[in-house]
Amino acid sequence: MAKKLITGVFSKEETKTLKKMFPNTSTKDIAKKLNRNPKSVQAKASQLGLKKTTKYLKKMGLMK
Repeated sequence: MAKKLITGVFSKEETKTLKKMFPNTSTKDIAKKLNRNPKSVQAKASQLGLKKTTKYLKKMGLMK
């Protein structure tokens, strides 16, 4: 697959993927799938008000 030019703007398809994956998938894995920097993925998720699920946070040992 050819690399696409990253403009910083998320496409509608990327935003849809982010919304679907973010609650239960690591930001690093999402960044790899979208061919983006994890910080840009986190920033977009924050802008959209997305959160990780409690179940995911517990699984990752980030919450009791």
